[in-house]
Amino acid sequence: MVNTNPKVDTFIGKAKKWQKELELLRSIVLECGLTEDFKWGHPCYTTQDKNVVVIQGFKEYCALMFFKGALLKDTKHLLTKPGENTQAGRQFRFTDLNDIIKLGKVIKLYVREAATAEKAGLKVELKKTSDYTIPDEFKIQLKKNSKLKTSFESLTPGRQRAYLLYFGSAKLSQTREARVAKYMPKILKGKGMDD
Repeated sequence: MVNTNPKVDTFIGKAKKWQKELELLRSIVLECGLTEDFKWGHPCYTTQDKNVVVIQGFKEYCALMFFKGALLKDTKHLLTKPGENTQAGRQFRFTDLNDIIKLGKVIKLYVREAATAEKAGLKVELKKTSDYTIPDEFKIQLKKNSKLKTSFESLTPGRQRAYLLYFGSAKLSQTREARVAKYMPKILKGKGMDD
């Protein structure tokens, strides 16, 4: 007998869109022997207390998001990177209940492969902070202000990458300068962009 989490019942019951799709995805994932949990406001499925897949509902689609989807073979090319800078996660997106029904066996293969990778302790090789380009506008400030440089280097790698991606994503030098100026006080306080 599979143990379900009552919070997932509530989540699906309150869903304004994709209710039948979410319910079917849930039943498919549960057939793969994972433990049902509720994390970050979504149904999350684990093995050995490690996150494998989460069910998500969006405006345009619903999805299974594999935490280490980059490790999956994906020979059918069904997985999508959720964002341009996503390194590990991959989504299996759906816009129709019939697609989920047709792909049920394939979905199970992907879920089982993800669970096997997790049990084996496989890791996604992530880019290091040093692999990211430091925008010139930020380099100038780091050279001018040793306290800023020390504060930035003291941040966690994830916080450093978030700043570098945000600063570097601006097309205009003026915009990059404005972003750096805006966030310098946070960096000096040892805080990330969203802290």
